[in-house]
Amino acid sequence: MKRTLFILLRNPLSALGLFLVALVVLSAVFADFIAPFPTHAGAVVDFANFNKPPEWPYVFGTDLVGRDLFSRILYAYRISLLLGVVVLVVAVPIGVTIGLVAGYLGGWTEYVLMRITDVFLSIPPLVLAMSMMGLLQPTLTNGMLAVTAMWWPWYTRLVYNLARSEKEEGYVLAAEVIGASKAHVIFREILPNCVPSIVTKMTLDLGFVILIASSLSFLGLGVQPPTPDLGSMVADGAKYLPDSWWLTVFPGLAILVAVFGFNLVGDALRDVLGTGQ
Repeated sequence: MKRTLFILLRNPLSALGLFLVALVVLSAVFADFIAPFPTHAGAVVDFANFNKPPEWPYVFGTDLVGRDLFSRILYAYRISLLLGVVVLVVAVPIGVTIGLVAGYLGGWTEYVLMRITDVFLSIPPLVLAMSMMGLLQPTLTNGMLAVTAMWWPWYTRLVYNLARSEKEEGYVLAAEVIGASKAHVIFREILPNCVPSIVTKMTLDLGFVILIASSLSFLGLGVQPPTPDLGSMVADGAKYLPDSWWLTVFPGLAILVAVFGFNLVGDALRDVLGTGQ
């Protein structure tokens, strides 16, 4: 762990990625203490300060009802990270388990599981999420469900390919010779050798989950007002460009910082851990 961190910090791009990720995470965790106007994360109206450009104490300006944009972006990071973490915590075990079982067992089990996976992979991710959200009430929980439904197949495909390769290795054959159960071989022998690739993909995907969730909110299918969300803030501000540019630019930059940071860290982890994913 220390060696990996040392290598990451030596590379300027990976160090920048770590800084951006730390900035996003700390902003979300300590939003209550950093935000100058914590109450503006809710249904607050302050028409005396509505639509103000960036100036002190509103460093990112205010929205159309007078709420501080900087404070709302901090709380929006909290929502985005929560959604991203929950989606991956649910999607990764499902996708990894299916991929391991299909890759190791083969036969009809492989055929059935991978054809189901291919059906999901054949549908554009955003279209699938939009279809689900069109049937469900737009809430944070349903947003997590919609994004999870589109994310597990990518882990299934990744781990399936890894498992097919690993099951021919000597350590797997040795475990089978001594009578190890299929569950032991799958989860105690093959899975640990897939972890570096899974961790790398999870780091990259966290940024993409945030981007997809923001896209749903931009289309009005994600988190609903007055809950702060980066995508809905961009959508609301786009109506008033270019005059009230800060309504769109700062939330858009917040999305860029999060996605860019996780991508840099993911790319660096891929190089450090020697994965080709």
